Amino acid sequence: MIYTRLGSTGTKVSRICLGTMTYGSKKWRDWVLEEPESLPFFERALSHGVNFFDTADTYSRGRSEEIVGTAMRTFNVPRESVVIATKVFNPVEDPNDKGLSRKRILACIDASLRRLQMEYVDLYQIHRFDYETPMEETMEALNDVVRSGKARYIGASSMYAWQFANMRLTQRARAWAPFVTMQNHYNLMYREEEREMNPFCVAEGVGLLPWSPLARGFLTGSRKRGARDASPREKGDSYAHEMYYRDEDYDVVDAVVTVAKERGVPPAQIALAWLLSRPGVTAPIIGASKIQHLDDAVAAVDIELSDVERARLEQPYKPHPVLGHN
Repeated sequence: MIYTRLGSTGTKVSRICLGTMTYGSKKWRDWVLEEPESLPFFERALSHGVNFFDTADTYSRGRSEEIVGTAMRTFNVPRESVVIATKVFNPVEDPNDKGLSRKRILACIDASLRRLQMEYVDLYQIHRFDYETPMEETMEALNDVVRSGKARYIGASSMYAWQFANMRLTQRARAWAPFVTMQNHYNLMYREEEREMNPFCVAEGVGLLPWSPLARGFLTGSRKRGARDASPREKGDSYAHEMYYRDEDYDVVDAVVTVAKERGVPPAQIALAWLLSRPGVTAPIIGASKIQHLDDAVAAVDIELSDVERARLEQPYKPHPVLGHN
């Protein structure tokens, strides 16, 4: 495994982060893996040298956080040897209980720590931008979370670059704990973040943690044009149905499959290798419902694409409307 700095901090993380939305309770989503099925993925990740794990309080209504904590204890992982990230914003139990008010942030960090059975998280992230709460209220509360020792760093997720810039400038002016990471929607099929957000983060030393790096499985090459039933998750994934499935999306997949065949590796490795080569990318957040998914992600770290290969992968791309901010 290769390790890199978490943004411009001194903390080192693996170049692959295991996302844990897949692990939790089938009562939340029928494609989710329960705890006994989930633990082997953590064991495999740790054996590969992965030290970075991302969850959220909303995943399986908190059950995902519980499984992350259980996995660390089951495999006797020293707390200081791993980087644990979680998120706040979306509802956990009450659908009306959402947002980034001071009251909610301070309650949610305590609830997350109870579920994880940890004294602190390494990275506490706002899951989305809250249009109903003054950003100063949100950022002061996040600063207090850091100063209290309940989180080492804070990060953000999908929003407009001007919003993120405003928040970073306010943090700097008030000497509040700054966002050190941006978890944004970025992959070969969706590259709109290259216009403003990514360059801003590179300039500011903010690490990129792309979510959906394989475009909900599209970039594995397993999807057929016009079909939406390649997996149980795809059938019920209304979120993905809103974001992908354009003809040009399949053109990008075709390019990935072609380069992968020439290399003799799975398409997922090529798509992740491309993302890992992009400026500012610290670690893609990868999901894995099969052990091979995790193995492919780790193998991608060692692939170096040529300039010609990168050009062939990028050529079919067509501009998209903004996707993934809601």
